[in-house]
Amino acid sequence: MATSGPRNLITDVPGILVGQAEDRTAITGTTVVLAEAPAIAAVDVRGGAPGSRETELLGPATLVERVDAIVLSGGSAFGLDAASGAMDWLAAQGRGFGVGAARVPIVPAAILFDLNFPTRRHWIDEPPHRRLGYAATSMAGKDFALGNHGAGLGAKAGILKGGTGSASLCLADGSTVGAIVAVNCCGSVARPDRGRFWAAELALAGEIPTQPAIPETPLDLEDFSACGALLAGANTTIAVVATDAPLDKNACRRLAIMAQDGLTRAIRPAHTPFDGDTVFALSTGTGATVTPDRLTRLGSAAADCLSRAIMRALIAAEPLGGFESWQEKWGSG
Repeated sequence: MATSGPRNLITDVPGILVGQAEDRTAITGTTVVLAEAPAIAAVDVRGGAPGSRETELLGPATLVERVDAIVLSGGSAFGLDAASGAMDWLAAQGRGFGVGAARVPIVPAAILFDLNFPTRRHWIDEPPHRRLGYAATSMAGKDFALGNHGAGLGAKAGILKGGTGSASLCLADGSTVGAIVAVNCCGSVARPDRGRFWAAELALAGEIPTQPAIPETPLDLEDFSACGALLAGANTTIAVVATDAPLDKNACRRLAIMAQDGLTRAIRPAHTPFDGDTVFALSTGTGATVTPDRLTRLGSAAADCLSRAIMRALIAAEPLGGFESWQEKWGSG
């Protein structure tokens, strides 16, 4: 039977650390996925309203292959500056891509929209995200909290409170795959009639609360009552998947592409014109890149981990700003 790593977090992948920081007055936060050594990276963007930084350099024809960190942040376009804070910390450690005597930390980023979250107070002077990026990177470690933390603090999931989630999977070949996600989707994560997670069958034993049975009456395929308001650019699900299997840049891109299926299994609908769905992929492994058949298994595992991470985000989320949590609305069965 498939098993998670000891933490059931992306940090079960060797070489991966995570740090998080929040501004609870502005109801926004930042999550930093730190590679202990520069990691091969790629990205796949499927949403119609993305916000990102340094994603072009992850293309297959570009010079840089490895990154020092990936930043997921709230704050909409303001939140992209969280990557500058992460760069500040990394530069102080002497990390970065060497250009002559200079070193430039490579920190791609993606953001979600939380500026309209109820009860938040907008900052008066400069946005907090550069400070949050620095703080999150400086405290990166193996353990971190799910739910209303990091980039998921001001996140929504349809009509429910969203949040930060993570999961891992140990494969039979000895490799580990993990995912971390900030769920701020327009679509719903559960059936509107029962609250059953769309991806319930992908959960490991004991990983999610007991789910209501699938009803005999067919699902109304046009029932979008559990979705959020259809506002341009107001939603997104942003994620990182990682593995210790050795991948080159092209294989990492395929991992990110396959991992996007985890969004479509767990969120309905996904990749809408209103979301900026973005998935980064990291490889911390060394040696010859994996064969296509092994990459297929890794990609499937990454998608499953991402679906499970989305469910874990909703289970850990707490009510905030008038948004019910999944536990509050459906947890009692």
